[in-house]
Amino acid sequence: MVGAVEAASASTQTSQGKWGPIAYSTEAVVVLLITAVLIQLRFSSLLPRIAVLVAKGCTILGISDCESTNKVVPVLEKKSEAAQAKVLGPEIKSLEWEAARRETRARFRSQINEILGICADEDVPGLKISEAFEVNSRGLEIFTKSWVPEIGLPKASVCFCHGYGDTCTFFFEVVARALAAKGFAVFAMDYVGFGMSAGLHAYIPGFDRLVEDVAEHYSSIKKREEFSHLPLFLMGQSMGGAVALKAHLKFPNVWDGAVLIAPMCKIAKDMYPPWYTIEILKLVAKLIPKAKLVPSGDIAEIGFRDVEKRAQAMQNMIAYTGKPRLGTALSLLNATDEIEKELHKVSLPLLILHGAADRVTDPAVSKALYEKASTSDKTLHLYENAWHAVLEGEPDETVNQAIDDIVRWLDAHSIKNTI
Repeated sequence: MVGAVEAASASTQTSQGKWGPIAYSTEAVVVLLITAVLIQLRFSSLLPRIAVLVAKGCTILGISDCESTNKVVPVLEKKSEAAQAKVLGPEIKSLEWEAARRETRARFRSQINEILGICADEDVPGLKISEAFEVNSRGLEIFTKSWVPEIGLPKASVCFCHGYGDTCTFFFEVVARALAAKGFAVFAMDYVGFGMSAGLHAYIPGFDRLVEDVAEHYSSIKKREEFSHLPLFLMGQSMGGAVALKAHLKFPNVWDGAVLIAPMCKIAKDMYPPWYTIEILKLVAKLIPKAKLVPSGDIAEIGFRDVEKRAQAMQNMIAYTGKPRLGTALSLLNATDEIEKELHKVSLPLLILHGAADRVTDPAVSKALYEKASTSDKTLHLYENAWHAVLEGEPDETVNQAIDDIVRWLDAHSIKNTI
């Protein structure tokens, strides 16, 4: 029901205080403070060695343990880099750059389809599935994919924004095919530095730059004759929810609505890092922004409730699995701060889905978005006992319900926008 909260559960479990890719604790602050002091003393030639010491210090102090008694927040992480390297073999030593990620995906593509229980793209009846690399206005090569119904006119265009530890070519393959089978043209892309797009793996030097890349590609769909008359919807999951919201706030007249799944759009007050942690992060991130030093945990363990699907998640070989880079962590922190201050400016039709037992992004955050958004056309679904990965990590019953809710909402709004 538009304009009302639709909850699968009357009560929501209290969040465990986990947020996105940033983890912090007293020990982490101490380690970073020492680093900052050394840098201030101009030991610039020792920066690489300092970075190693900080990383080792975090491990020794147990900061990476997401069950620490201090406030520790897990990163969206699938498989350790060491374990990943062992699977890939010696000829692919690192997924830091796009060439290795593309080679890896090509090598494991058929096995991944088997794991997901899907057939090859060319064998899907009734759908035209296409992949392409496009050079954006910044001269960077972006990987894109589309799923378009072959019979009849599509009802709308749906543009997917993936999460931090995800890509557009793994679990979303299943979701995209389901939506396309219902008559929607579905589009997806890997951000710069993610999946098969160009760039250093999972490095986000500026969140606005990432958002502009997304808006540039997806808004161009309207320029294609076959899609020019269709409503254009954003669909964002976790960090992708933040991307979708920022895209709307920066370009409010482009989009006809948004579907947000467990969006990372605000940090709960009791989980917000202390001011000195933020200041230290800002200082160190300016000097070694690409360093992988932010403590992290394993999202699969607390994000995927279904054990079998949790194991599947670890097979996304080109998803980022290392500690978040300092520059990336700072970019995400700044982005959520900005979004939190502008929730009241969210004016487009809105569907929000969230697991009531999500320990990665707080369900209360989605409630806050629902309450503060200025649009009167908004719907919130909370799924009882569901964890973070509502579309991928839940039992089939919950996943199917969530997809049905999305299709129902898209159908209603596609009709509204095309009459």
